[in-house]
Order: sequence, then structure tokens, then C-alpha cells
Amino acid sequence: MNLPDKIGKYRIINEVGRGSTGTVYLSHDAYYGRDVAIKLYSAEISGEDEGKARNTRKMFFTEAQMVGHLHHPNILPIYDAGVEKDRYYVVMEHVHGARTLATYCKVGNLLPLDDALRIVFTCARALHYAHSRGVIHRDIKPSNIILTLDNQVRIIDFGIALCADSEISRIDGIAGSPSYMSPEQVKSEEITARSDIYSLGVVMYELLTGKRPFRASNLAKLLQQIVYATPPPIHQLRSEVSEDLEDTVMRALRKPPEERYKNGLEFAAKLTKVHQQLRNQQKDYDEQEHFDILRGLRFFHDFSHGEIRELMRAGEWLSYADGQQIVKEGDLDDRFYIIVSGDVAVMSGGKIVGGMGAGECFGETSYVLDATRRASIVARDDVTLLRLSSTLLETLSTSCQLRFNRVFLRTLISRLQGGGQAPQ
Repeated sequence: MNLPDKIGKYRIINEVGRGSTGTVYLSHDAYYGRDVAIKLYSAEISGEDEGKARNTRKMFFTEAQMVGHLHHPNILPIYDAGVEKDRYYVVMEHVHGARTLATYCKVGNLLPLDDALRIVFTCARALHYAHSRGVIHRDIKPSNIILTLDNQVRIIDFGIALCADSEISRIDGIAGSPSYMSPEQVKSEEITARSDIYSLGVVMYELLTGKRPFRASNLAKLLQQIVYATPPPIHQLRSEVSEDLEDTVMRALRKPPEERYKNGLEFAAKLTKVHQQLRNQQKDYDEQEHFDILRGLRFFHDFSHGEIRELMRAGEWLSYADGQQIVKEGDLDDRFYIIVSGDVAVMSGGKIVGGMGAGECFGETSYVLDATRRASIVARDDVTLLRLSSTLLETLSTSCQLRFNRVFLRTLISRLQGGGQAPQ
């Protein structure tokens, strides 16, 4: 591989990528103290293929227009652009360890719904920012959306963007990646910001299912499907996708532009509502799962359903790993603990003096004002606990408080009568 020594004022370190329009190199901008990516366009000004050279010039000037134009945390910034020895180049932020969304558009590697919604929400807002400044991307697809090492989103590659008041951004032939093109792009009709909304809808469909909404054996059939066909329902490809989420994606994919979201903010707002619904559903699912577990523990056999739910609302569901200390000997603590799963060791003076398992409880010093723990409790394996503050217990219904105190004290008395030591 023959690396150029320099491109413009930038000394080349190595090649980091290669695409249909050019090669990307890594360099370091000593003046600003930052690594940069330099995209060197593949066609030269004096190239023999005049059509390709003309489109390359237009793509270069389009991206060059973006220098200092779009300042958004989720749009990859372009710092510089230039022409040297019949070569075009643009200088961009270099994102170490970046990967594209294409990584997560495969059936065996799909993201959780929460993550997919967050990414598309972020893209919708970033596109609205670009649209409000007269820039239509025209090539939104998974490979043009990258994630940083800390999972921040960046939209990249504005090479075929339409820029307001510009006469240099029109590309000869079909502009864009066919599978992600809107019906109006296919039909060479007027392109508006809603075309990008459609393309983002295609990305979301693929991100959720691992499949594109339209697939065909040749380009002509694919373009015909984009204009006339209806994509397979998302829930048939991924059953956990709710009706509301499916409807959200399908609105972005409507054929007439005026029936889609009017802008990225409206799309983002709808995604926010769907995300909240999913979170509420997950919360309800978790609460029911926790209730079912507690209902099966002997500690809760005498509690009514309503009393168990009262305790769940007042308590904290905590997890500890093997060897992790739960309470420390000598500490002041006004909380009660019920072991939901796993086993714990009771330790005093550094020695194990007992143990407890699921359905047992500790924390009797909570009944005595300013009493200190007489033993340490350490997880023997992965342990889950329900922890309840004596202060919060006082806010519960009288019947629930009496039931809890009766069962808690009965459990401790039973342990003492069995010859064990009350741990706390």
C-alpha cells in the first residue's frame, strides 16, 4: 500500500478506510492538537471519465461547503478542505474506534429496543438541525451513521447533500443508495427534508428487524417496490416490537411525503412517547416479576397482595455479588433486610457464625434506637435482597405495618428457638 507522505499541510500516518468515493487517511493536526481524518477523493480533476470527475468535483464542493457550517454534536464536523495537484480532499474529525450502524443491522446482532430508539431519536434531531440550515443529506443509511466508543451518534458523509442557494450540489444520475432512497428520489421529483425522514425510517426498520423493508433481485424491481409496495409488518420479523413502535416507523415510510413527519423534531417527539410507553411496560413487567417472586417466599405467605405491593413500593430491590459486604459490624443502620435469593454468611469478629438463605430476614436492631450492628452480613454467592427503611415502613398502612412486624419478629424468634444466633 503506497501512502502519500502529505496531503496539503497534513502528514499522513496511515490509511483507515476506503469507499466508493475515495480513501480516508489518519493524520494529526499539530496546530490544534487533534487527530483528523482526511478524505481524498478518488477521481482527479484531469481524469478521463469526465462524468465521474464532474460528480466528484460537485461532491467535493458540497462537502467543502460544510466547513464550519454545521455545528452539532451528532454531526461529524468538517474542519478543512482543499485541492492539491489535481486532488480534492476534506479534513474531518477522526473518531477512534468508531463503528457504523451496519454492524447492528444483522438478525443475530440487533440492538435492544431502548438503544435503537435512542439512536434514531438522536439522528432525527440532528437531521432537523441540518434541515433548518438548508441542508438535506440525501444519503442516510446505516453506514453513514457511526457510534463512538462511548456510544455517541455521528451522522457522516454529506457528499451528495442538497444545500439551499447552491448550484453545485446536483449530482448526475440517481443520487443516493437505492435501498434507502425515498419514492420521490426514485422518481426524480422535488427533494425536501421529508426525504431524509423516509431514509431514517428505512434505517430504523432495518435496525429493529435486521432486514431492509424492500429487497429485490435487481435494481429495477427494487425501485418499483420503493414506489409501489408495502413492506412486511415489523412485528412479523420481531415479535417484541409494539404496535405503537411499528406505527411510528411505518409513518416515516409512507409514500406521499406530506403524510410523513413534517420534520425531525416531530419524529423525535413521537419516538420519545413510544420510548416512555416501553419503559412503563418494562416497569410493569419488572414489578409483576418481583411480586411473583416475593409471593413465593415463606416470609410473605401471610401477606395480602395489597400488602406485598405496599412493601415493594417502600423498599429497594438490591443485588450483591459473591463476597460483597451487605452490612458491617458496628454500623448504625435502621433498615430491615429480606433475602429474596441466594445465601449470606453471618460474621462476627472476622469469623463465620451462621448463615441464612432465601425467605429469611435480618435487621432486628432497627427496633432499637441508635443500636449498632452486632455482626457483618456477607454475600456467599449472587444475592438479591429487599431492603426496607424503618422510617418508610411508618408511612405504610397500619395493617401492613402490623403484619410486617409480626412476621419479622416471629421469624427471628423461630431462629432463636432453633438454636441459631440472631445476626443483627
